[in-house]
Amino acid sequence: MEHVDVAVIGAGPAGSSAATWAARSGARVALFEKSTQGRDKSCGDGLTPRAVAELRRLGVDISRFHRIDGLRVQAGTKEREVLWPDGAFPNMGAVAPRAEFDALVLQTALDAGAQLHEHSVAEPVIERGRVIGVQVGSEVTRADLVVVASGAGSPAAKMLGATRVEGSPFGLAIRAYVPSTKADDRHMEACLTVKGPDGALVPGYGWVFPAGNGIVNVGVGALSTMRNFSQLNLNTMLDSYMAQVGRAWGLGEPVARPKAWRLPMHVENRSGPGWVAVGDAAGLVNPFNGEGIDYALESGRHAAELFAINPGTVHAAYDALLAKEYDPFFATARRFAWVIGRPRLLQFLLGIALSTGFTMELVLDIMANLIDSEHRSLAGVLLAGGGRVMSVFDPILQRSQESGTSDIRAKIEASR
Repeated sequence: MEHVDVAVIGAGPAGSSAATWAARSGARVALFEKSTQGRDKSCGDGLTPRAVAELRRLGVDISRFHRIDGLRVQAGTKEREVLWPDGAFPNMGAVAPRAEFDALVLQTALDAGAQLHEHSVAEPVIERGRVIGVQVGSEVTRADLVVVASGAGSPAAKMLGATRVEGSPFGLAIRAYVPSTKADDRHMEACLTVKGPDGALVPGYGWVFPAGNGIVNVGVGALSTMRNFSQLNLNTMLDSYMAQVGRAWGLGEPVARPKAWRLPMHVENRSGPGWVAVGDAAGLVNPFNGEGIDYALESGRHAAELFAINPGTVHAAYDALLAKEYDPFFATARRFAWVIGRPRLLQFLLGIALSTGFTMELVLDIMANLIDSEHRSLAGVLLAGGGRVMSVFDPILQRSQESGTSDIRAKIEASR
């Protein structure tokens, strides 16, 4: 029976980050992954400045990927372009197809000394209420810490109770890779007034992310807070959105079948004795924009660093860190997700957001969480203040969550 210091289930951005940082600290690391060549996970492929900053910290060279200088936002007849801001994070982003990106971060972990174990199903081993290792078939690898990085709703996450908080907002999204005559555009494009099957506004957005190789990533996403969410048809929405932007982007036909996925944004039990969940498995997905790569990389690093400090207290220290550094932002964003489920209010807020370049820059800072907690900024003040004001409505939102639980559960089952 092999014994390691850290066993990581899943070698996406979160797992590879955890494995890399743990191995660099001198830990013996076993990394369990189904695909050793990188996963073509359904994703928008966008790397925000926050993600770029974490990749630089990790030492990952992303120069092979298409650089993005800013964001183009559309809402109704209004359109604004904003550049990534100068400040706490690099003023650049990128579009990185996930199969290539995951292979790159996996190789970083292997170069650091993590040992890769291919598997079909890897399960946590529980003994007297504590996770003590990982089992693949009949083989068990004991570990002082097990990091669950296998994604939202994965068997390992479910086994440990890292499941979506009942009634909390979640997203559904679908994307396609499509040939485009503007694949070298240096702006990501987002449409904030996407319409559902009944012509009503959907609390979500459509996007076109240029990959720089003749291909763009086109997709749409919606939040579970919309009133007719259970009737939502993502394929129909994607077809409609592609028709809407097809001429402007010179779109062809999708190169493969579109892929859809779910985005839980609030998860129970993110850690316990002997284990922590990171990335999507911990519900670390930004409710404002559905982005999670930056939080995957950061949470993997945090888990490894806390293990290096004190293996015996890592799960409690990890929970405390998430509660302090991440939960306030995510709580405010989840409240906002419920608010924008009201179309008239959504239109009003979008009118304010796109009214000037200054307000659009503030919105970009908040939505992409480009806020440095160590330095006071207007975006940070507005986010904190908005969170306090919206918290007054928590009892109303809670009742709304409870009343919509049955429809949401049905939608989850239908999307599997």
